[in-house]
Amino acid sequence: MVTSALALGQAIAEGLIDPRELTQTALSAANGADNVFITLLKERAEAEAHAAALRQKAGCLVSPLDGVPFAWKDLVDIKGTVTTAGSGLLARHRTPAMADAPLVNRSAMAGLVSIGKVNLTELAFSALGLNPTYGTPINPADARTPRVSGGSSSGSAVAVAKGIVPAAMGSDTGGSLRVPAAFNGLVSYRPSCARHDGVGITPLGKSFDVPGVLATSVADCFAIDDCMRVGQVQTRQTLQPSSIRLLVDEAVLDEYVTDPAVRRNLLTSVEQLAEQGVAVSYGRVPAVGQVIDLIAKYGWLGGAEGWVEYRWLVEADTAGEMDQRVKQRLLAASQMSGEKVISLYRQRVALIQAVEQELEGALLVLPTVGHVAPPIAPLEADPAYFADINLKTLRLTMVGSFLDMPTLALPTGLNSERQFTSLQISAPQGDDERLAASALTLFSEPMVE
Repeated sequence: MVTSALALGQAIAEGLIDPRELTQTALSAANGADNVFITLLKERAEAEAHAAALRQKAGCLVSPLDGVPFAWKDLVDIKGTVTTAGSGLLARHRTPAMADAPLVNRSAMAGLVSIGKVNLTELAFSALGLNPTYGTPINPADARTPRVSGGSSSGSAVAVAKGIVPAAMGSDTGGSLRVPAAFNGLVSYRPSCARHDGVGITPLGKSFDVPGVLATSVADCFAIDDCMRVGQVQTRQTLQPSSIRLLVDEAVLDEYVTDPAVRRNLLTSVEQLAEQGVAVSYGRVPAVGQVIDLIAKYGWLGGAEGWVEYRWLVEADTAGEMDQRVKQRLLAASQMSGEKVISLYRQRVALIQAVEQELEGALLVLPTVGHVAPPIAPLEADPAYFADINLKTLRLTMVGSFLDMPTLALPTGLNSERQFTSLQISAPQGDDERLAASALTLFSEPMVE
């Protein structure tokens, strides 16, 4: 049975678990996990766990997560460490951070124990999680065939899936939280962009980047998001299931799902929600199809922003040291004309408004990814195949990013190869609290066992 972050926090509060022992267990597991952690924060973690133990003894824990181990995607500044962004080349241009990023500082205020900084796709620019510099974190779901963990928050997902930490910070530009959640059977929460600032976080596409959480439960995702934003866990009221409406986009299920289990498990999960009293309808959401068509025709705006951010790195004499798959994606994004980019920004504004009107108060349901985690070997062997699978993997998550929809990715089951399937539930831009209340009503228990 998987123990959630909030359950661990409760056990610490009741004196059933010593946060110092919990931290030592996490550090030991992290040290033995191939390619998952880039930097371990042993001294810091031990000090934070000791402080949590003293607070527990005095009866003055600062939050329901005080003393709980946590991991950070290595896009985030933590005092005294170099923020690599998964890039050895970029890391050589940097010095250790002088201070924690604000979201790290706020999480420490809530008592979360920072175990270390985890691996990711170079510059956070791929959905599959391969990293030739720091190694590729392997999906733990299949011991026979090495499969991708999903990216770019690959290390975050594997750290949670392997039980090293109960939850981890990731980030999402076009799907980098939701894809690894889908491939590892986890829950993730992609907030609306305005919910967080990006101070102290290495960017890819600033108009799309947002930090978020990978965990085993919906409650953990929102509680830790609270810690990162305000330094404390918020109390939320749940809803009556009958007040919640879901709209499943049937066109997406018909056109973009290649694994039958993805469709089958999504529909079964939705039917189970209907049995709880949730109002479920099926139809077509025009804005969704329009976004998919726009990206296919013109390209991904997050990539265009990434080119502006990292052109200097791609054009450097040392660019041969980059992951060439990432380099090629950036070069491809450089071909987007100014006219196309401006048109896409304008259409983004219009479509964000359109999708809210089209949903008419319902939450949107889509598959997270139309297929399960693919094996690693063919992707490493064939750059063209990698590029094709990477775009297919991102196709449905980029919809929510383009429309800035707060989104939960939730596991729905397994396929015939015992690989995880997943769905997304999304609200219109800025409607994070309605999404939270709805999800906490419907998914009150940890979803991974």
